[in-house]
Amino acid sequence: MIGSLRGTLLDRSLTGEILIEVGGVGYRVQAGPATSARLGDLGAEVFAWVHHHVREDADTLYGFATKDERDAFEALLGAHGVGPALAMAILSVHPPVNLARVLADDDVAALCLVPGVGKKTAARLLIELKAKLDIPLGDDVVVVDGAPAAPASARADVRDALAELGYGPDEIAEATRELPDGDPGSLLKEALRRLAGAR
Repeated sequence: MIGSLRGTLLDRSLTGEILIEVGGVGYRVQAGPATSARLGDLGAEVFAWVHHHVREDADTLYGFATKDERDAFEALLGAHGVGPALAMAILSVHPPVNLARVLADDDVAALCLVPGVGKKTAARLLIELKAKLDIPLGDDVVVVDGAPAAPASARADVRDALAELGYGPDEIAEATRELPDGDPGSLLKEALRRLAGAR
């Protein structure tokens, strides 16, 4: 099984596939948008952690910029009903550190931001993934960019308010990603500022 690739980035497609040449052989690798962007320019030497997914009808490589992302992807695959496409979608919305906080906070609403995940699926995933991922419990605080992440209830209030204002799931996920600590009112202002800047 292939666990990593180091070589030259030859191509990247709009569908998320990248082509890494190693020793004269080009490996087609499915990568999320964040990983694809982090690999740099075409022609650069790159390194990617890889999950080699073998099925009866397919033999696919999934690439990640960090080992934590690959580990989280493999843990997601171990959950009932989660295939590679859904696991990639979850990690595109919630990178590993954010996913750990979502699970520690039992934040069903945050998982529902992932396309294709409803409340029942999100509730089941919370239970299954807590057992599979090393989730900090108790008073541990996830720090993002030097600031503690906002509590789940405040983030949920902000997401609900943005949905009421007519924003879509992708916009809400981007606007509430890595919000600092604060009360719902100030967090909503920050989220709206981000949304205004993105337009």
